[in-house]
Amino acid sequence: MIRTLLLALPIFALIASSALVLKVHGRAETLSLRVDLSDRELHVIEDGDVVRTYGVAVGTRKHPTPTGSFWTGDIQWNPRWVPPPSEWARKLRARAGGDPRNPMQGVKIYFKPPYYYIHGTNSPGSIGSAASHGCLRMRTKDAKALARRISKHGSVLLVIER
Repeated sequence: MIRTLLLALPIFALIASSALVLKVHGRAETLSLRVDLSDRELHVIEDGDVVRTYGVAVGTRKHPTPTGSFWTGDIQWNPRWVPPPSEWARKLRARAGGDPRNPMQGVKIYFKPPYYYIHGTNSPGSIGSAASHGCLRMRTKDAKALARRISKHGSVLLVIER
């Protein structure tokens, strides 16, 4: 019994030290997003460092982008656009994914009920301006890159500030 214990002790020590190394060196990086509405920029933050900055279009005065802390939700690729039940959208028609008249191009990333998303746009010239009905518009390729990054982490914190 003592001999078995003495043989098992170095194996246990090796396993314990390996687990410690994995915990220290294999830790998951943290990801969050911060939007500065006045600068019209979305910052991707990994482990406390800004690793990427994207230009965004934000909501107009009449249809502002909400401020506060949110968690990203579902990511939909090549989304269909359905006009929300709002006065501004009353006469608009739904658009299929890929339709050039669809204002949500490539991907949409849900962040606040009922109708707020980060999404690609069919109006890339609007990036850097207050042009949306509250969503955060991005160039389509940028929105897709952001969605791929988020999908590796699950839901991430999104802080939107003025």
